[in-house]
Amino acid sequence: MLLASPPNLFAAAADSLRLWPADLTLVEKIIFPQLLHQSHPGFGALALYSLIIVAVVFLPAISLVAMFCIWWERKVAGHMQSRFGPNRVGPIGILQSLADGVKLILKEDLRPQSSDAFLFRLAPYLAFVPVFVAFLALPFAPELTFEPRLAVGVFWILAILSLEVMGVILAGWSSNNKWSVYGAMREACQMVSYEIPLGLSIIIGVMTAGSLNLIELGQFQSGGIHTWLLFRNPFVFCAFFTYFIASLASNKRAPFDLPESESELVAGYHTEYSGLRFSFFFFAEYAAMFVVGGIQTALFLGSWNDPFGLIGYFHARFSSPGHYDLWMLVILNLIACGIFVTKVMGIIFVQMWLRWTLPRPRIDQVLYVCVKVLLPMACVLLLGAAIWQWLVSDQPGIPWQPLKQGPLAGQVFNPWDLPQWVRLHAPGAMVTQLALAIVGASGFAAAVGWVLYAAATGRTIKQRLTDPSPIVIGAR
Repeated sequence: MLLASPPNLFAAAADSLRLWPADLTLVEKIIFPQLLHQSHPGFGALALYSLIIVAVVFLPAISLVAMFCIWWERKVAGHMQSRFGPNRVGPIGILQSLADGVKLILKEDLRPQSSDAFLFRLAPYLAFVPVFVAFLALPFAPELTFEPRLAVGVFWILAILSLEVMGVILAGWSSNNKWSVYGAMREACQMVSYEIPLGLSIIIGVMTAGSLNLIELGQFQSGGIHTWLLFRNPFVFCAFFTYFIASLASNKRAPFDLPESESELVAGYHTEYSGLRFSFFFFAEYAAMFVVGGIQTALFLGSWNDPFGLIGYFHARFSSPGHYDLWMLVILNLIACGIFVTKVMGIIFVQMWLRWTLPRPRIDQVLYVCVKVLLPMACVLLLGAAIWQWLVSDQPGIPWQPLKQGPLAGQVFNPWDLPQWVRLHAPGAMVTQLALAIVGASGFAAAVGWVLYAAATGRTIKQRLTDPSPIVIGAR
């Protein structure tokens, strides 16, 4: 079996797939029959498999995400300031982050003499590890999720991310530097405050979907753009923006980057750090940008699904017993993973856009926005979403899956079939979702058009800090 050709290997895996327990992922069902010849892998095999996946897939992935986002932000900032940005190391400067990483590794690891040695060394790891653990729970595709059986995936990610503040506090306190302590206290105050409207915004989405499982959230939004939770009702639509603003503050992103404001605190909580330990804080910040963007994508933006519902339709078709096709499922999962990452990168671009556009407020203004604006708004939205679900008929079922109740129980729910919505007594829900989807798509098209216009017209502006004219030897 181990020496079988790839087509025969996939055929054998496809035949055994329907016989294996449903709580295993697609990748596990492909791998374990070829290696173990058992009906179910033991705890040791699953633990070894998980360790290998984390070391070989997720650790390099999160490193590449952080390095790419660092380079990308420098290019975005350069464009907004009429500069080139990194353009020396590699094509269009794409290897600049790698060169910076090598430089940081070779730098001396300094530590203030009066600092707490143990806590000073521990803090960078406490800042990075929670972000990495949260990264593991993101639903990249229907079967490309590290732990799809996690029933409380959304709150698991939030709980793990909340531990990051411990690394920041320890970094500031252990440095024995007043600027570092000021930055750490700002971060603790800011992050703890903004977690409340952030959590309320997430509860609105979870309440609308009725599940905390990230895979089920993706399946619930698989019928097209109008089935995405963002367009489910006006209150969820507004909660999308309250979540985004709160995530900026929780993640120390501008204009809420007061914990490390260089104009006031030198460098904030990581002032005394150098070399590789300094890079851990940088990697944690950009990886956390991807994680909060991933939560927003999974909860509001349809997760891995395309705007037309094709991923959901073909996944349901090729997963059914009569039309099962392993190769098509693999291709669909790869396409879905690309869609998920593209959506997350779009959110990260908006975060970068705001950083180089808006000024930094004072700390009292930051807390005012949280306590006096976002928190009351999130509470009103939560109440409105609950009343909406009580008064207005919701989406009747999971797209492309048989309905479990109602007058059409047993029939496959087609989210593009208006007469079916009428027969299910939910025409108001479809009209609302289509109207909000049109508004959202129009806003997205306007934003993309504006970015493309700026990119096209920016080429005609003379770049600053350009290369001087070459010196010609012997010229008079």
